Amino acid sequence: MTLALSRDIVGARAGPIVHEVDERWLMAYAAGLGETHARYYDTLAPDGPAAHPLFPVCYEWPALLALRAVTTSDEMAPRSVHATHDLVVHRPIRAGETLRTTARVTGLAHRRAGTLLTARNETVDALGRPVTTTDYGSVYRGVAFEGADAGDKPAGGTFDMPSGATRLPVLAPAWLAHVYTECARIWNPIHTDAAVARAAGLPAIILHGTATLALAVSEVLRHTDTDPCAVRRIRASFTGMVPLPSRLTVRVIEAVEGNAFLFDVLGEDDAPVLSRGALHVV
Repeated sequence: MTLALSRDIVGARAGPIVHEVDERWLMAYAAGLGETHARYYDTLAPDGPAAHPLFPVCYEWPALLALRAVTTSDEMAPRSVHATHDLVVHRPIRAGETLRTTARVTGLAHRRAGTLLTARNETVDALGRPVTTTDYGSVYRGVAFEGADAGDKPAGGTFDMPSGATRLPVLAPAWLAHVYTECARIWNPIHTDAAVARAAGLPAIILHGTATLALAVSEVLRHTDTDPCAVRRIRASFTGMVPLPSRLTVRVIEAVEGNAFLFDVLGEDDAPVLSRGALHVV
């Protein structure tokens, strides 16, 4: 049976999903990434521990699941692969606040491997003021839809990593996906259950795409001595799977124009697993 999405799902919504962001969750996420910077654990700071720039993936995940429940089928779920991520941080997240996230399908696009579904996660605070906005692209492998591309077009733009980029080694240990799952509260069994991963056509469990991106962001911040609270946008595309354990390489260089750093991540074979990374700061 051919699996197919309906073009009518463009515009479908889920949420708002409400979360209380506490110090424990912020610190756990940083710890799950192996962060050692004291700023992530400083409960004496006026605003509490700093949020890791990629922490929004934690409270966005339930909204994405709710959206998938009303737009896709159970048969399609194992075919979804995180393909693109574009996070805008309107202002730093603070411990003790209540956040509300709404997810919406913004586009469908034909891809050689299947269908690219883009969803927008919009998170606001208790007064309705924007906190973060994320465009999250997933490729549903082997899933089609009829007609032309629908909704917003995926953001374009590519670049080759310039020469002279600094190479930073990163170890992704065998247990990382299990720790990240619990600390981020992001549960997808292909990352922790070998039987589920095998049934989905994978040779073994793989690391979450958001974990790979978060590790890269951490390396960029350390290398450039950048305050995590200064980050205002993170963009990247996922181009390969990360088996566990893995020895990764983050390449980073300062952009020629604007307050940004360009980065990517290479796997053990020096092939890219994350491409077109850009981290923008104020």
